[in-house]
Amino acid sequence: MTPEKKVKQKVVDMLKKHDPDIYFFYPVAGGYGSAGIPDIVGCYCGRFFAIECKAGKGKTTALQEKNIDRIRKSEGRVMVVNEGNLDDVQAMLESIETHLKGVY
Repeated sequence: MTPEKKVKQKVVDMLKKHDPDIYFFYPVAGGYGSAGIPDIVGCYCGRFFAIECKAGKGKTTALQEKNIDRIRKSEGRVMVVNEGNLDDVQAMLESIETHLKGVY
């Protein structure tokens, strides 16, 4: 398993542990899909989120940055995580619960 795949698996484990009903998926990047979309896309308590997973000091590409910016401008939650900031995923989920749960 690649280092980036390990980060993705840890993020997925965190999502499932936090709430088994969180909706998320891995977008298809090739074929009919679009390049530069974050690795994990989902919805929790009515709030869109996206997570780009990197290993070590991996950097986002210009196209990934463009998509990250578009998500932020649309008021979605988006983050880039690696082994060093995985706790940010938990913080994001708790923030969504605090501010949005039950408000639709």
